[in-house]
Amino acid sequence: MVSLAAARRWCRVTSTDYVPALLESGRARASADGLSIEFIEADAECLPFDDAAFDVVLSTFGVMFTPNQAKAASELLRVCKPGGKIGLANWTPEGFIGQVFRTLGKHLPPPAGAKSPALWGTHAALEEMFGHQARSIKAEPRLFNFRYRSSDHFLDVFRTFYGPMLKAFAALDAASQQDLRNDLHALIVRMNKSGDTTMVVPSEYLEVMITRR
Repeated sequence: MVSLAAARRWCRVTSTDYVPALLESGRARASADGLSIEFIEADAECLPFDDAAFDVVLSTFGVMFTPNQAKAASELLRVCKPGGKIGLANWTPEGFIGQVFRTLGKHLPPPAGAKSPALWGTHAALEEMFGHQARSIKAEPRLFNFRYRSSDHFLDVFRTFYGPMLKAFAALDAASQQDLRNDLHALIVRMNKSGDTTMVVPSEYLEVMITRR
């Protein structure tokens, strides 16, 4: 959790999420590590903070899942001080998780007008959402390796705990669920670098640093 990492570096941290259970989990982690973090339930499209409230605003694979991407971006800009930083980690369309999104969309098309979360992992969308109030936007591709005992292990974990995949499987009948699982398994096999029956799949993301005007 990025909030824990920031607190370990002596930052004064306010952590937000719209899921109360995740906030409780964060509180437990912070308490176990002896860290002081304020946890607040909040919607990224309507943050309960004053304008220019923070020196730094961070999100790792979080804000990219908001339905109204433009509104969420405007809220990040609003609560960030002039000259402050907005740091993001966003999956790219070409990377493994971006391909997972594409596979899910093949079996369960998104609502009309909905934008892919992976747009946050493109230079064009970042410029469109932040460019008008940014002094600079730096975005570097990075890799995160998903390591699991097997492809089935990964699919079982993500089907249970990863929101986009959980919702997709829940919306399909048994036969369609098996088709989706087969396609996801084939994607993992194609991208797996382990060389054995385990799973080591690199997934590209953009490490983004935006300096606000």
